[in-house]
Amino acid sequence: MSEWLRDRRLAAAIVAVALLAGAAQLLLWWIGPPPKTNEFVGPPRSGYTLTDFKLTQYGTDGLPSFLIQAPQLERREGDESLYINTPDFRLPSNQPAVPDWLGHSLYGWVNHDGSLLKLQGPVHMERAAFDDTPRTTIDTSDVTAWPKQNRLQTAAPARLVQGGTRIHGVGMRADLNDKHLELLDDVHATFPPRQHAH
Repeated sequence: MSEWLRDRRLAAAIVAVALLAGAAQLLLWWIGPPPKTNEFVGPPRSGYTLTDFKLTQYGTDGLPSFLIQAPQLERREGDESLYINTPDFRLPSNQPAVPDWLGHSLYGWVNHDGSLLKLQGPVHMERAAFDDTPRTTIDTSDVTAWPKQNRLQTAAPARLVQGGTRIHGVGMRADLNDKHLELLDDVHATFPPRQHAH
């Protein structure tokens, strides 16, 4: 009989210990800190290089805000901006019968969301003649552009040629939407003589 009680006590002790362990685990789960969340979502975006590429960025209106074509584009690891060698670019007028601005520069840089474009080194831009506006060229360097607003500026010397009109200055701001161009300093201009009606 004493043997039978001893075996029962052992079984009861095992059950009691198991219940206590379970209760302790429940208590720990209830009052303990939450488990750490795994914040690792995936590997970081790696850098890449594209060759002979074309890129079109669209504005919020669904119309193209700029187009770039170049022999090489590089996106460096840890940086969401784009580095471009010898880009040819187009700033669309998105207006009927008004030609786009075409241009090229030595280097280009575009920020991560495409709202800022830097054209480095010599920059040449041109627009074909339309209506009574002759062909227009702009030569300058180191241009900062906001393609979605069709605005650009530089602190470098700039030269504008439109038909027989030639304007030189240092520093330039331009709004290509309203055809407003401002040279900021040391401005010199040559205008063709007016044609007289006979």
